[in-house]
Amino acid sequence: MTVTGEDRNDVDLTGPRFWWWERRRSVVLDAGLAAASAAECAVEGMAFATDTGLPGALGVLIGILVGSTLLVRRRWPIAVVLTSLAVTPAEMGFMLGVVGLYSLAASEVPRRITTVIAGMAFTGTLIVSLVRMRSLAGQDGSSFDPSTGYTLAMSVVLALGMTAPPLLLGLYIGARRRLMESLRERADSLERELSLLADRAEERAEWARTEERTRIAREMHDVVAHRVSLMVVHAAALQAVALKDPQKAVKNAALVGDMGRQALTELREMLGVLRSPESTTAPLTRTPAVPLAAVGAAAGAAAAAAAAADAAGNGPCLADVDALVEQSRAAGMTVELSVDGDPAPCGALVEQTAYRVVQEALTNVHKHAPGAKTWVRIAHREGTEIAMQVENAASDADAPTAGLPSGGNGLVGMRERVHTLGGVFVAGPTDAGGFRVSAVLPVKDPER
Repeated sequence: MTVTGEDRNDVDLTGPRFWWWERRRSVVLDAGLAAASAAECAVEGMAFATDTGLPGALGVLIGILVGSTLLVRRRWPIAVVLTSLAVTPAEMGFMLGVVGLYSLAASEVPRRITTVIAGMAFTGTLIVSLVRMRSLAGQDGSSFDPSTGYTLAMSVVLALGMTAPPLLLGLYIGARRRLMESLRERADSLERELSLLADRAEERAEWARTEERTRIAREMHDVVAHRVSLMVVHAAALQAVALKDPQKAVKNAALVGDMGRQALTELREMLGVLRSPESTTAPLTRTPAVPLAAVGAAAGAAAAAAAAADAAGNGPCLADVDALVEQSRAAGMTVELSVDGDPAPCGALVEQTAYRVVQEALTNVHKHAPGAKTWVRIAHREGTEIAMQVENAASDADAPTAGLPSGGNGLVGMRERVHTLGGVFVAGPTDAGGFRVSAVLPVKDPER
């Protein structure tokens, strides 16, 4: 379907359609033009029929039919122009030719076809004008001289006047309509892109909230699980020796109090970091497992509190591993600690992660293998990596357990911490029936 410029502007595609018309106003306009053209062609057809000896009613009927073709000018503009060319020798269809050329030029018809048909219209009008002027020049008393170029010049001017203005106006309206359509499409495309960006931003925000909840849960688990596990172990020992060895019971009670105070201190430090406004401007931590598009929007929220705590120097470090091992020994566990290599300067987040891995591994031993001998090995590899391994022997089946609950998130949290820093984490049972946790971390934080 071919639609002209005035039919495309401000089109309401959701409203009712009338055949090939998009709007009610277009129907009224074309019907009015067709009625005016039919009236004009009827008058000119009657005059032509009178001059040629044909019945006048036939000329009027032909004129009405020819003029009414303007109704289809939007869908078949070529047919309208060809009809006007066909009746040009009869000097009919002045309005039909002008409006038809305009509709053709403003439509989506290829420009080559438009040029050819416009040339035919110009030629036909020129020939009819020449013949008409020569016939007028041959009449008695006429001022026209067929031997001069005046007749040709007037015919050319008349032909141009009937073809050039509607053609140029139609070309302008068509170009303007195409420009408006292009701008409208670009605006729609921009609106779709903005909507897509808004959806992606919402997804990133949701991802950031999820990551932050996961990180807080991991921090809470690291802070609470180990201290509370030791407190439960010491409380059980306190209950066992309270009547037999009061001095040892007092010592265990003091240890339980120390564990509780340390847990409260770490909780206060973490909650203070979460409430600190500086935590929202902490450096971003880029996670290799996360798409790059989501990292820029969400990684800062996911690592904000931890990074702020490290920057303030409040987080644990590798130097605290000795005290961590001593706490486990005080709880009755046999732990051997070995450190190989020369320590190199490490990022605060790396040291905290290394400490948390050892802490969580010892907590798991307290939960699942009470009384089992445990080895803690830390190796500094040429100033580029830190390797940690916590391995316990098989637990004694007859050893009493402390009845500590397990949420199953300890290994998951360790793996997330290590992978976030670009390290390697492996955990699993040993051939001897024990369990081994191994991790390798780069010396520097990924963001440095």
